[in-house]
Amino acid sequence: MNLEKFPFYGELDDKAKQFLQMSLKPVSVSKGSILFFQGDVCDGILFLTSGEVRLYMQSEEADEITLYHLNPGEQCIVNTASTLSQTEAIASAVTLTDIEGYILDMYSVKELAHNSFAYQNFLFSIYTLRMGDLAQLVNDIKFKNLDQRVMDWLHAKESKEIKTTHEAIANDLGSSREVISKVLKSLENDGIIELGRGFIRLM
Repeated sequence: MNLEKFPFYGELDDKAKQFLQMSLKPVSVSKGSILFFQGDVCDGILFLTSGEVRLYMQSEEADEITLYHLNPGEQCIVNTASTLSQTEAIASAVTLTDIEGYILDMYSVKELAHNSFAYQNFLFSIYTLRMGDLAQLVNDIKFKNLDQRVMDWLHAKESKEIKTTHEAIANDLGSSREVISKVLKSLENDGIIELGRGFIRLM
């Protein structure tokens, strides 16, 4: 069992670790797979140990906006809320890479949370973290123009040359590919970026 990336794991007592050893089911999923759709009711929680997952909402017009990305050692609040409350997930989840991890069923999650203060604290922390992410997303949409949001997105990649597509940026920012292409072309004309096939270079 490989849960060392999760901050609560080192604080669990031996009994809780043995419980997880018996209850967790290993899972391996290929890139581009849908883990659950918006509107599904989840019956287990993913403990991600490698890879990356994108959580996004989709409108009736099929427009998408990324809520956040799930990385190793993190737990998805959409997945968690749906599983624990047995209500519809408010977003969809897709794997951006091949992923590995473990699935813990609803009853086992509730038992772990009931018996472990360390896991309870972890649950509270991820809700606080994601609420902050979502608040920042709403703030960006309301108060920043699209040019600035695109530049923030590019700078967040921490590389001068970003391998991406206009559609990927559009999906993350809740815009259309056509609009993003116009913004990127304007930024290129201003000498801020350079556009290439499958990449964007910051100048």
